[in-house]
Amino acid sequence: MSKPKEKKAGKRMNKKQLTEILLALFQQHPTEELPQKYIFDTLRLTTHPLKMLCMEILYDFIADDFIKESSKHRYKLNNRGVEMTGTFQRKSNGKNTFLPDDGGDPILIAERNSAHAMNGDKVKVAFFAKRKRHMLEAEVVEILERSNDTFVGTLSVTKWGYAFLLTESRTLANDIFIPKENLKDGKDGDKAVVKVVEWPDELKNPIGKVIDVLGPAGDNNAEMHAILAEFGLPYVYPKRVVTAAEKISSVITEEEIAKREDFRNVLTFTCDPADAKDFDDALSIRKMENGLWEVGVHIADVTHYVEEGGIIDKEALNRATSVYLVDRTIPMLPEKLCNDLCSLRPDEEKLAYSVVFDMDEDAYVRKSRIVRTIIKSNRRFCYEEVQDIIESRKGEFADEILVLDGMAKKLRERRFKDGAINFDRVEVKFKIDEKGKPLSVFFKESKDANKLIEEFMLLANRTVAERIGRVGKGKKAKTFVYRVHDLPDPEKLENLSQFISRFGYRLRTSGSRNDITKSLNNLLKDVHGKKEENLIENISIRAMQKAYYTTTNIGHYGLAFDYYTHFTSPIRRYPDMMVHRLLTLYLEKEGRSANVKKYEGMCEQSSKMEEVAAQAERASIKYKQVEFMQDKIGQVFPGVISGISEWGIYVELNESKCEGLVPMRDLDDDYYEFDEKNYCLRGRRNHHVYQLGDELNVKVARADLEKKQLDYELA
Repeated sequence: MSKPKEKKAGKRMNKKQLTEILLALFQQHPTEELPQKYIFDTLRLTTHPLKMLCMEILYDFIADDFIKESSKHRYKLNNRGVEMTGTFQRKSNGKNTFLPDDGGDPILIAERNSAHAMNGDKVKVAFFAKRKRHMLEAEVVEILERSNDTFVGTLSVTKWGYAFLLTESRTLANDIFIPKENLKDGKDGDKAVVKVVEWPDELKNPIGKVIDVLGPAGDNNAEMHAILAEFGLPYVYPKRVVTAAEKISSVITEEEIAKREDFRNVLTFTCDPADAKDFDDALSIRKMENGLWEVGVHIADVTHYVEEGGIIDKEALNRATSVYLVDRTIPMLPEKLCNDLCSLRPDEEKLAYSVVFDMDEDAYVRKSRIVRTIIKSNRRFCYEEVQDIIESRKGEFADEILVLDGMAKKLRERRFKDGAINFDRVEVKFKIDEKGKPLSVFFKESKDANKLIEEFMLLANRTVAERIGRVGKGKKAKTFVYRVHDLPDPEKLENLSQFISRFGYRLRTSGSRNDITKSLNNLLKDVHGKKEENLIENISIRAMQKAYYTTTNIGHYGLAFDYYTHFTSPIRRYPDMMVHRLLTLYLEKEGRSANVKKYEGMCEQSSKMEEVAAQAERASIKYKQVEFMQDKIGQVFPGVISGISEWGIYVELNESKCEGLVPMRDLDDDYYEFDEKNYCLRGRRNHHVYQLGDELNVKVARADLEKKQLDYELA
């Protein structure tokens, strides 16, 4: 170790002086271990009091994460003491944070030290010495990669011609200044998408330019497009992609038909929601001479039309999923493909990728095959029509539908016996007029018709995953795309168990996987139809892990499948397109294993976009809930406490499921403290407790469309 320039510590030094000298010493040796003796000698700490003071400061440095004791009495500057790269998270209150790439704890970055970094930017930071009982702080020294520099909001145009974009973004403390020449004919009150083009150090407000004017605030189209833009989702299809799709031929050649199994003369039908426009799955059924039933799950052969790596494919991967807002679908594929070429419409010959099962009356699969087919659907059913046939036992193709329904019920029964979790949630839907205004709320339940289709789709997905993933002992499975779901977090399960005990329910949190899922299913069965059903189902779902896409198979806990994938919806999910291509590579071409890194990257993109799409869908529902309640200000409704936080209690109305906040400031009968562990607010004087599941009446106080926020008052 090279000897640094000696420091004259002197015999009379206070703690502040010695701290500064120690800091300088470690910063001179950013990568070296400094033994205790070396520190004493270098700083000429010869007296016992000085050595003890030095040790006290070293312990402070360790506690403050500035240095670490790499081995006994040997100290090294924490890497954070120099520079680090990671992600910047901007907060509108100025308490920004930095998330290190190495996965360490968040680090505070004050607004004055942010270098105007934007939320999500990749940045390099330098660290300040942390002081005792204070959070470690840093400053941004370089912005390595910009993340999102576009924002959605409402234009406020001044009489002088310049404007500001007023946003509800939680990541911007200041509105965006827009010079007159950057306004793009935007008018006061318009919803707009604005790109930040500059943020000079000396200015509080970033400078932006209008990219797109969406329309007047409050207009349904403008607001739905604003939600999509807010989450970085496209709301229009690029013309060049649409043009490429229009050029695809719809002619099915005899040569292509010859390569496929012909199902055109087999009874085939689709079953979808009444308002569906694309039909990417169909079922066929026929009785075989050996007494078995042949059931075909036929899926639109999207990859026959979409060239891998082509302009349409790249756009599809970028989107990765269709997005379903309250009043519209934003498709992953251009309309020519999803509503025409690949839609399995009745009385039209269509190309399909199919899983064909030979099944007995008890729904046991005797044999299956995965093949490319040509089909011709006989009938387009909606769920309500099939449900009527199941209940009345009569109607078009009733015999075949009743056979399929019987099989589906047996498949479902076995699935739950094997340990699948029975989350059977009710969806909240809005009836809306031609202008998008919500008129009423209704609840969509999954009935036998929905479950019939679901069970055969699950069977097809599972069969495809097993065909590629299940290999002999000692053999390595080829690269494949799986839909996986990990075991629940034990701590979350324990919290769930404690929470439901207040309602008189019990949950087993230890034992075998089957023991736990059986107990969970019993809980879901017990709460069915009770006032706390929705609440307990929501809390139970939060205790589960999230499903995602990956090339590493760990099974699907929720479905109790060792192998599972997504094969059945290539019109609306990119992973299904990946699965179709891999099947073609392995089953038809007998190709080598695909590049795992390439497919894992596409899996990550698909999982990420699935979550973004879900957030946008929730935002659109919230917007419609607020819009629905706008004309109900002052009215009183019964509800149940659905959430507790340090800023108040969330109440979900029984009638409409519209959730709003009773702010803490309105709970003025006592001083309430948030008990995070027990999900409750507790009054300090009167000891009144508000907890999840409590029933109460609330008055609608405010309905803020801009913030998508409902405020209630206790009635």
